[in-house]
Amino acid sequence: MPSSSAAGFEKDILDQPDALESCAFKPLSPGIASLDFGQFDRIILTGMGSSDYVTIPLELTLARAGLPVWRIQTNRLLETPELIRDSTMLWITSQSGRSGEVVELLKRLPDGHSCTVAATTNDPNSPLAIAADYLVELHSGPEATVSSKSYLNTLAWLHRVRARFQGRPDKAAVSEIMDVAKSLRAWISAPPPYLSMLAQRTLRCPNPRLALVGTGADSATALTGALILKEASKVSAEGYVGGEFRHGPMELAGPGLTALLFGSGSADDATLRQLARDLSLSGSIVVTIAPTNYEGAEHVPVPDLSDFGRMAHAMCALQQLSIALARGSGFVPGEFRFGQKITALL
Repeated sequence: MPSSSAAGFEKDILDQPDALESCAFKPLSPGIASLDFGQFDRIILTGMGSSDYVTIPLELTLARAGLPVWRIQTNRLLETPELIRDSTMLWITSQSGRSGEVVELLKRLPDGHSCTVAATTNDPNSPLAIAADYLVELHSGPEATVSSKSYLNTLAWLHRVRARFQGRPDKAAVSEIMDVAKSLRAWISAPPPYLSMLAQRTLRCPNPRLALVGTGADSATALTGALILKEASKVSAEGYVGGEFRHGPMELAGPGLTALLFGSGSADDATLRQLARDLSLSGSIVVTIAPTNYEGAEHVPVPDLSDFGRMAHAMCALQQLSIALARGSGFVPGEFRFGQKITALL
């Protein structure tokens, strides 16, 4: 009989397509729909863990447009509050809207401050939502343990924000989200059997360890995926952005290392293509989770519906892998042993 944590985590994964459809059926708030990012002297995107990493696609979109965007983990922003000025847009992402660092940051904003606060959260009654000038409510429903529905819904809402900023109609982004929800429903009900075999092979290795490497927007998948694997399956997993892996972590290569690579699969992914070849020659298990494969790697194909669709499917692959790894190690998938759903500030 599975524990409530295991049942809850796996049910949350199954419920992700419905949660995405709930997001798609809701309109963008008028304030967000008409928001002019160019009016701010700087745009600070902040959150903790996956709530930080999920904003990477938005960060890249704004940066490529020449806007002064900063992505800073909330704990670091608490150490440098001088970065927040009256003409700053402070965009805070927190599934609960009440994590310790976020609540503390809100307390430290001076009375009568003129900075603009935007919030992405699942709880419209949370301290974060109440303090926000602009609110993006996730509509992902309750979540049992490890982030799943809330992560994908945050990714989806920010996909809509990016589309609006790029001048694309919201209905086009909504259509893309609906297509992804439909595709994920089939994917989740019959995940690639390769993922279970990969978990078995990884756990048979001496000193098993996982490295997740992503480029561009897909670096959000690598960084968040490493957190999910650690939380849900208790394996040693670390996330890296592109060539960062070669600066020290490359010495982890060889038997026992499973490297998961995330990118667009296009010819532009020169960093990942070379890394796949080099790690394969080292004796590592190398797996591409992308629309197309890289030479020397094994492959979990994901649909190339959009960058959002690619990232959503890759994250679902990691969720399924985390379940297989947890069971193979004798752990309950998604069950917290030392942590908790909402992290308080110590």
